[in-house]
Amino acid sequence: MANNTTNGDPKSAKTMYEFSAKDLDGNEVPLDRYKGHPTLVVNVASSCGLQKTNTKQLNELYAKYEAQGLRILAFPSNQFNQEKGCDVDIKEFAKKNDVHYDMMSKVDVNGESAHPVYKWLKNQQGGFISDAIKWNYTKFLVDKHGIPIKRYAPTVEPKDIEKDLKAQL
Repeated sequence: MANNTTNGDPKSAKTMYEFSAKDLDGNEVPLDRYKGHPTLVVNVASSCGLQKTNTKQLNELYAKYEAQGLRILAFPSNQFNQEKGCDVDIKEFAKKNDVHYDMMSKVDVNGESAHPVYKWLKNQQGGFISDAIKWNYTKFLVDKHGIPIKRYAPTVEPKDIEKDLKAQL
C-alpha cells in the first residue's frame, strides 16, 4: 500500500523539498510547499493507543503556532496494523477529530515499499538501535530549510517537543 510518488532520490536528496506525496484526495503535493516553515512529520494511525493523546496535542500545537509558521505533515500508515481504513475513512476520522494540519495518503514507512521521504528521513535522523520506524507517532522535526534536525520516539508526546518547535519559528 505504498505511495512512492517523488521527484527526489532518498539516497541523494538534500532537503524534504525534493519529494512529493499524495494527499487524502489523491492530489500530488510537492513538499516544497513547506519551504520556509518548520514542519513536524508524523506517521499516524487511527486505531493506535497513542492516537488520542497525540491527535489532541498535535491539534493544540498547530492551533497555537500555525500563524507563526508551524506546519504538521501526517502520514497514515498500516504497517503496525492500526490503520485499516482507506483514505476516505482516514479523511472522515480527521474531520471528526478536528484535524486541520495536512494529512497525506496512507503510505508504508518501513521496508522496500516505504515512501521515499520516509527512507530519506530515516537516513538523515537515525533511530535508536536501528533506523526503522518502530511504531506509530514517530516524529521528525524538519527546519524551515527542509533539513530534519531531530527525531522523536513514539512515546514522546507532542507537548514535550514544544520548546524545540518554538526555537524553529
